Amino acid sequence: MFDNILVSAAVEKAEDISIGDAAVTAVFGYAVVFAGLVILMIVLYCTGAYFKSKDAKAKAAADAEAAKKQAAAPVVAETKPELPLAPGSAGHVKLFDVPDKEAAMIMAIVAEKMQKPLNELHFISIKEVK
Repeated sequence: MFDNILVSAAVEKAEDISIGDAAVTAVFGYAVVFAGLVILMIVLYCTGAYFKSKDAKAKAAADAEAAKKQAAAPVVAETKPELPLAPGSAGHVKLFDVPDKEAAMIMAIVAEKMQKPLNELHFISIKEVK
């Protein structure tokens, strides 16, 4: 019984509202929604900034700890310095049961078939299939 009265009162009220009142109500509703979104955006930004600063502090502490350990560690002379790569070189190739001469021929054939310069190709390993 009361439900019918409330529904009919709401229907009558919706019919009585003017266009100006509806516009004001809509604008107010949009303003509330956008204000909520702005507040949510501010909260997320602040949370992100907090965690970034927390990570930066942890990284700085780890770097300081590593620097202390490195300063305390004895100095060891390097046995073999790493040779610089030639211009256009793609690094080292692992050869498995393949002589250097055959590997060079395979790389040259692949470069020829792909119509690419050899220094633009990157060979990781060459393995003989038995």
